[in-house]
Parts: sequence; C-alpha cells; structure tokens
Amino acid sequence: MSYSNTEIWIIIAVLAVCTYLIRFSFLGLIGDRAMPPLVMRLLRYTPVAVLPGMVAPLVLWPMATGGFFDPARAIAAFCALGGAYLGRNPLWGMVAGGIALYAGLFLTGQL
Repeated sequence: MSYSNTEIWIIIAVLAVCTYLIRFSFLGLIGDRAMPPLVMRLLRYTPVAVLPGMVAPLVLWPMATGGFFDPARAIAAFCALGGAYLGRNPLWGMVAGGIALYAGLFLTGQL
C-alpha cells in the first residue's frame, strides 16, 4: 500500500494531535496535583523501559523489518542489558552496548 504525500502529512498531523492530547491529559490536567507515591515510584522506571522497548524488536525479530539476524548487534544488546543491570544506570548500559557493538562490528569486518 502506498500513500500520497498529502495522506502522509495528514497521518503525521493526526498522530501529533493525538500524542499531544494524551500527554496533555496527564501533564496539563493533573500536572499541578501531587501524585501518589506508587505512581511516582513507577514513573522512575520509564527511561529504563523505553530504550529496551525500542531496541528489543530490532534485535530479537530483525526479519520482521526485512533484515537478518546480526550476532554483533545481539551481543551488544545483551552487553547493554548487563551494563545497565550491573551499573544500575541506563548510561552504563549505553556505554557497554556501544563498546560491544563497535567491537563486534570491527571483529566481523563490518566496520
């Protein structure tokens, strides 16, 4: 299925408005009220959940996006997971994953 330029921009605009409304419903309408401690504790895990949520499908199921399984990227993902878990900080995971990715790409001749 192909879309014209106008249809693509309409889709982008509708998604932008929907995203804004979803965020406004949370931040704009109840942003000035104190949130329960449970909600505050759960919101602390949002950054840690977003990165794996974006990366995991590309590492675990690359064929769904037309790609092929790449051992260097899979090893880098597991190193990132281990670095974040052991360091208790997402930045350690990013550093460990980045180093492992470039080392794996270099060793396999892809870099």
